[in-house]
Amino acid sequence: MGGCHAKPLTQDADGSPPRAAPATPPPGCATPATPGKKHWAVSPFFAFSTPSPSPAHHLFGGSAASPRKSSPAHPGAGAGSAPTTPARRLLRLPFPPPSPAKHIRAALARRHGPPRPSIPEEGGGEGEGGGGGGRGLDKGFGFNKGFAAKYDMGDEVGRGHFGYTCAATVKKGARKGESVAVKVIPKAKMTTSIAIEDVRREVKILKALAGNKNLVQFYDAYEDNENVYIVMELCEGGELLDRILSRGGKYSEDDAKAVLVQILNVVAFCHIQGVVHRDLKPENFLFTSKDEDSHLKAIDFGLSDFVKPDERLNDIVGSAYYVAPEVLHRCYSTEADVWSIGVIAYILLCGSRPFWARTESGIFRSVLKADPSYNEAPWPSLTPEAMDFVKRLLCKDPRRRMTAAQALSHPWIRNYNDIKLPLDILIFRLIKAYIRSSSLRKAALRALSKTLTVDELFYLKAQFSLLEPDRNGCITLDNIRMALTREATDAMKESRVQEILVSLSALQYRRMDFQEFCAAAVSVHQLEALDRWEQHARSAYEHFEKDGNRAIVIDELASELGLSPSVPLHVVLQDWIRHTDGKLSFLGFVKLLHGMSSRSMSKMR
Repeated sequence: MGGCHAKPLTQDADGSPPRAAPATPPPGCATPATPGKKHWAVSPFFAFSTPSPSPAHHLFGGSAASPRKSSPAHPGAGAGSAPTTPARRLLRLPFPPPSPAKHIRAALARRHGPPRPSIPEEGGGEGEGGGGGGRGLDKGFGFNKGFAAKYDMGDEVGRGHFGYTCAATVKKGARKGESVAVKVIPKAKMTTSIAIEDVRREVKILKALAGNKNLVQFYDAYEDNENVYIVMELCEGGELLDRILSRGGKYSEDDAKAVLVQILNVVAFCHIQGVVHRDLKPENFLFTSKDEDSHLKAIDFGLSDFVKPDERLNDIVGSAYYVAPEVLHRCYSTEADVWSIGVIAYILLCGSRPFWARTESGIFRSVLKADPSYNEAPWPSLTPEAMDFVKRLLCKDPRRRMTAAQALSHPWIRNYNDIKLPLDILIFRLIKAYIRSSSLRKAALRALSKTLTVDELFYLKAQFSLLEPDRNGCITLDNIRMALTREATDAMKESRVQEILVSLSALQYRRMDFQEFCAAAVSVHQLEALDRWEQHARSAYEHFEKDGNRAIVIDELASELGLSPSVPLHVVLQDWIRHTDGKLSFLGFVKLLHGMSSRSMSKMR
């Protein structure tokens, strides 16, 4: 009978204390029967909210079903009160295992200050301090004034832990009479500098990303002494979660594709801009209208952040059922969003969660250790391509996981409704690594690229085409610069994505044709995740034996790999070279494909 905090923790990437986010009931949880009780009964199936303490697998449509109440569509509003994890443990172990959830309450206090008996919602403000919470903090954001003169507030459509959302009507101006959604965040609840920065960053991201058809439209931000008001598009079609529940918990493959294409489009757009959402879940996607074919919009960027191409974040944020393993390990980037999409895809196709437990700490352990089940119905009746699509999104190793752009080029989904593939930031990271590689590793990658299948080349051809090669079929640094410029928004400036051009400066004086582009942009780690990896590697080694392998001594190999003199070369590299002819062995070839990193070196010593 475990509840989960929907937005458990965050911690600043610079090592500052963890921070927590508003908690919402987990999908499929029943509303507490008694006000004040925050004790949730959770079922592993989405269509059920059950008072029973048993997690037994129920059939859809039973009398015990009690779907959570559908709320009007609203951007950025959370569910009601925050549940807590019950103290009682199912497994009465003398020394329970450590849990990633153990610091949640402490993090809440650090981020938002100690709890107070009551907080006035209006009136009693103390200048820009707003309600007296967080005295001494500067709560002036520089947003517009005069909100009440321009908007007529209507009914509340949603409430979260730190704010609420109302429908409103524009009173004057070019959009007079238009209905909008207004997210109201009381300044009294901004009791730490981190909470204030979260609000500032949310507005900055919404403003910077404005214009994408699958992202909620941002209109303006206002403030007064008491509140911050974020004015956005009003989506009246309800949450994706409500649609899932109304369908009995699962979608057909074609209907799931229609949803996932829109989710992947907006996430790929965010990622090329250097923005990671960090809280993707069905509750954070709204339909613009009640129509079955209405557009889906991503909302709630309160936990989102800017991330540089080579930066790793360490904040533990997100929702328990959707959080990626690397987030719990405090080392992640945009790949964490793709994991969350994988969880959503799993739910859409089969109606149950891939990772489930009665407690939040149990959910986290399941995410870290367990593998999703693909043996129970309806998986055997689904197409192999659908199963492969989900599996490649739910790879626990983020290096082996597809990107959002790659997912759009997957055979299961790429032919749906004339998908336009977006530019992928991963391409530039891989080219950067290729340019810095030794001549021997480049030869190994060229050999590997010759083994790629038609499906694997589809993505690379699309990316190469987006760089608009010249008449000779080659690209230079200018092609990459122009491609990034076409995609650029203010968010890209904030995340410094274009700084990657500096590391690609070698392309300023040379051209790269498609064959070399494939060698540079192929991901060894992603190929390793495929069942046919052994076949790829063996075939590539045969090509390498013909075109690139040569006799090499250990000292020369160490120089090729850039190893320092302190490394015990004969211990580390003795298996890399065949004793018969002094050439690279198959083991050495595979390791060479991966290149040498500080992490791999530490493992080998």
